Amino acid sequence: MRTNRTIGMSQVQFGELLRRVEELVTWDKGVGRPRVLTLAQGLKATLMYFKNNITEEVIAELLFVSQSVISETISTLEGVIVKALKDFEPDLAEAAEGLAGRVAVIDGSLHPCWSWKDKKDLWSGKHKETGHQHQYVCDLAGNLRYISDPLPGKTHDAKAFRDLQLDHHFNESNAFADKGYVGCGVTTPFKKPADGELLEWHKEFNKVVNQYRYVIERAIANFKTWRCMHTDYRRPLRTYPTAFSAIRSLHFFKLSFR
Repeated sequence: MRTNRTIGMSQVQFGELLRRVEELVTWDKGVGRPRVLTLAQGLKATLMYFKNNITEEVIAELLFVSQSVISETISTLEGVIVKALKDFEPDLAEAAEGLAGRVAVIDGSLHPCWSWKDKKDLWSGKHKETGHQHQYVCDLAGNLRYISDPLPGKTHDAKAFRDLQLDHHFNESNAFADKGYVGCGVTTPFKKPADGELLEWHKEFNKVVNQYRYVIERAIANFKTWRCMHTDYRRPLRTYPTAFSAIRSLHFFKLSFR
C-alpha cells in the first residue's frame, strides 16, 4: 500500500479517515463566510503538520492561504481526529489483555518540545532537553501495543512504570526493559558495578536481553516518523495533549491496515 510521504498515509487510509471525520463535523454550514479550505484540504494540512512538523507558514504558502487559516484548521480538526479514531487507540487494559501470556517489551522515550521557563518539570536531565515522557509497550514481534499519555520530561522510566501502574497490568517476570527499569521486577541488563567490571556471563546475558529489546526501539522510531513527536513541538504547550492523542490515534489507525 503506497504511502503519501506528505501526509504519511495511503490514499485508501486517507479516504477512510476523511469519511470518519465527515461524520463528526459540519465543515461548511452554508451560512456566513465560507471556509477557504475544503474539509479534505484541511485534513491534509493537519496531517502535513503532524507528519513533517514544518511551520504553519510553509503549509499556508503551499495551499495559498494565510497562516491563521492553517492554525485554526489544525486546532479544529485534531480533536475531531481523536474522536473519529477512538476505536483504534488501545488503552492500558486492552494492551495488557492482548499481551496476556506473551512477552512484553517496555521502554520510555522523550518527545522534545520548546523550553518554557515556568515548566521546570519538562526538563529531562538524562536527555538535556525539555519534553514529555511517554512509555511504550510492544510484543516480541515488535507490534506496538500501547503508548502512554504524556508525563513530565523529568520523570524517570522506573517512576513512570510505577506511576502508570504498568506493574499491575503486565507480568514483570515476562517482560524486558533497559537499565532504567532496574528494581521494577522486569528483566533488564546488568549494570556495570562502580568498582569493577561485568563478568563474562553478565555480558552474555546483557547481549541476549538487548537482542530482545531492539524491537521496542524500532517501534518507537516508527512512531516518531510523525516528526511532531521527534523534533521540537512548536505550538502552545496546552495543545500538546490533544495533538499527541491525534497522532497516536492516527498511528494505530494506520497499523490496522496491515
